[in-house]
Amino acid sequence: MFPPIFQAVNVPAVHALLKSGSGPLRFFLFGQAPQGVQYPYAVWRQSGGSPENYLAGRPDADSFTTQIDVYASQEQGAATARAVAIALRDAIEGHAHITSWIGDGQDPETKSYSFTFIADWLTSR
Repeated sequence: MFPPIFQAVNVPAVHALLKSGSGPLRFFLFGQAPQGVQYPYAVWRQSGGSPENYLAGRPDADSFTTQIDVYASQEQGAATARAVAIALRDAIEGHAHITSWIGDGQDPETKSYSFTFIADWLTSR
């Protein structure tokens, strides 16, 4: 019922960009990033999915659509958001298919930069 996204991104290249010392990986479920979190960081949300249903028998796999949003401070710039997105893409592609590049953005209030993409998963039960 849940994509194995945390296991997929738990790799050295992502740690190098989203982890400081012994602190937690700054990769959060959407809405769960702590107030004042250090940049850069990323969030994800499950935006869809379904069991692989069959006429006979129970499903043996589930599909998921996830949205990944990367954020970098104004000082770090769009290049940092893109670098984190590349590291996440490389980590996730071994487990899921990247199906859409939503692209860059800049928050009008915080001036932080973002990059968003979509990954589709098919996981065995």
